Amino acid sequence: MPIQDLLAKIAKGPKASKDLTWDECKQAMKALIEGAATPAQVGAFLIAMRFKSESVTELAALTAAARQYVPPLAVPKDVALVDVPSYAGKQDTFHAIVAASIVAASAGAAVLMHGYDGIPGRPGSAGVLKALGVPVDAEPKSVSEQLHRNGFAYLDIGLYHPPVYRFLEMRQELGVRNVFHPIARLLNPARAKVQVVGLSHPPHFEKTAEALRMLGCPRGMVIRGVEGDPELSASMATRVLELRDERIMPLGVAPKDFGLAFIPSREMAGFPPDQREKEADLLRRILQNRVQGGPKEWVLMNAAMLLYAAGKGTSLSACFPAARAAIEGGAAVRKLDDLVRQPVAA
Repeated sequence: MPIQDLLAKIAKGPKASKDLTWDECKQAMKALIEGAATPAQVGAFLIAMRFKSESVTELAALTAAARQYVPPLAVPKDVALVDVPSYAGKQDTFHAIVAASIVAASAGAAVLMHGYDGIPGRPGSAGVLKALGVPVDAEPKSVSEQLHRNGFAYLDIGLYHPPVYRFLEMRQELGVRNVFHPIARLLNPARAKVQVVGLSHPPHFEKTAEALRMLGCPRGMVIRGVEGDPELSASMATRVLELRDERIMPLGVAPKDFGLAFIPSREMAGFPPDQREKEADLLRRILQNRVQGGPKEWVLMNAAMLLYAAGKGTSLSACFPAARAAIEGGAAVRKLDDLVRQPVAA
């Protein structure tokens, strides 16, 4: 089907537009990635999908089609790997998920974080990881080696899947997000059996969990995250959908579930874009167990969440002691030291 016919189907207006089928989504992705669509058609498709809003089938099918263009990372199947996409960027809070991922890796999970650091005024995880001294520009093969060696790695989506990166970059030109933003979150470069997806766009909440199920994800957690990252809040209850064995269960997760009290939102406060070194210093001191109170508790909550997702405990609360022990016993900062010292293949 020509791209014009696909456009006609999705762009007829609120009452007349129709969703694409699975096969039509494959055709659309082929036209977009392989260059059969003109720049005008690309822009029209992205904006039409933005106004119509992606169906569950479209979101799953477009993600599945995008996955076909790049092979998955080579990661041993016995690794308890958690896929953690980080694409939202931050304005108001620090990147707790970065420290939490390192804590979780030091406590027995393996975490692949992938992301994009190109949203103006919203620094992403890559910047603070780089300020910590952790490699953020390794090629996919080297990322696989890092995961195998240290249980944590960051994958730049531009180095793994250039076409998806190119469409993410179009946000600057179009002025709004497009369908490739949720696709990037679902891409799962290593085909991990566990995906932890954060988002802030309400219409995509249940839709994302359903798309994960349609894509065959064995276990997933969709989090109404802090500023759109996959983070539980420490200052309010967080809405979560847990996918396990094809069942989707709603959860409300609050600090009390970890034996903690709510903390003031100011204790989650971040740093301006030009102060990533200050944020890195905060995360480093948390991992060194030199920060007590709210910031540390926020990191511990999210580390426990990642350990739970990785199957390291039967409940969120059961995983909290392991997260705490990782920081207070020194394993977390040793893991950071390992990540900073690791060799990076050319």
